[in-house]
Amino acid sequence: MKTKLIGLAILLAVIAAAAVYAGVSQSRAATELNGYVGGEKTGLLDDEEVQKILQNRYHLSIDYAKAGSIEMITADFQGRDFLFPSNQTALELYEQQYGEPVRSEIILNTPIVLYTRSAVAQALLDEGIVSEQDGVYYADMALLTECIETGRAWADIGLPQLYGNVAVSTTDPTKSNSGNMFAGLLANTLCEGVADEASLPEILPRLTDIFQKLGYMESSSADLFDQFLKTGIGAKPIIAGYESQLLEFAAQNPDTWEQVKDDIVLLYPSPTVWSSHVYIALDETGSAGIDALLDEEIQRLAWERHGFRTGLYDTPSDPEQFGVPGLAAEITRVSPMPDADTMAAIIQALS
Repeated sequence: MKTKLIGLAILLAVIAAAAVYAGVSQSRAATELNGYVGGEKTGLLDDEEVQKILQNRYHLSIDYAKAGSIEMITADFQGRDFLFPSNQTALELYEQQYGEPVRSEIILNTPIVLYTRSAVAQALLDEGIVSEQDGVYYADMALLTECIETGRAWADIGLPQLYGNVAVSTTDPTKSNSGNMFAGLLANTLCEGVADEASLPEILPRLTDIFQKLGYMESSSADLFDQFLKTGIGAKPIIAGYESQLLEFAAQNPDTWEQVKDDIVLLYPSPTVWSSHVYIALDETGSAGIDALLDEEIQRLAWERHGFRTGLYDTPSDPEQFGVPGLAAEITRVSPMPDADTMAAIIQALS
């Protein structure tokens, strides 16, 4: 009888322990956040170490669908907990249509830059459109825009091997953030200040003309950058993108980067604009993602592995860690973006 009682006690203890374990496991099960994300951030969200921090420290997982920053604002939000566009214009447009979100916060920053090949960079240097200072290359936006507007051929600037006129390839500004921000930067350049609704009648026809000449435009910044890397100097001599894209590529593909780094040149528009990646929580569940993504370790990984300048890592302590020539230690030549109403009019004109 005594043996049976001991056996029963052990059995009950095992059952109780299993119940406690199941309860703990259930309490620690990850809450899945679902939302729309700009394609340039997928590398960060897919990073295994980032996912482990989200799971172990915050009990979260993030499931996403890729979408352009502008198009996600007009998308169906059913079943979505958050939006993660790449500029504050998207947040302003959201607020105009839906009011204040549950919560919003800038998580990451990166400037808009230009990417080109060494032969093109040298030609632009010779023309005075690009200048070099302390190893960093700056593209004078006024001179570059004039070159584009006047229809100068690549041959006119010493590149007869390239077909057509000088242009900057970009994503579709009506769908994707990098194209949208480059359109805002061009609008500022055309009005020699910060574009507003008063300046639109004069600059919109010129801006529309520039974009109409580009033909087909990718809807994803990641796809455009990938095409730039794969298709060579002839297909896309210059593209507009994010600084983070090249830094992430160099960090994630060191062997490939070593082979191509002497031919790919990073140019900072002078002035440029900041792309501020803002997280918009659509519900209380989604708001948990803000605190998690602002985790100091995730912010460090966002810089070291994926090239985003964050609140903690906005000025590189060691720019040479990426092995990217011409990386600016600090972004100083910056223009504000036009306001949301002005950008909405620009998007409408370019649609």
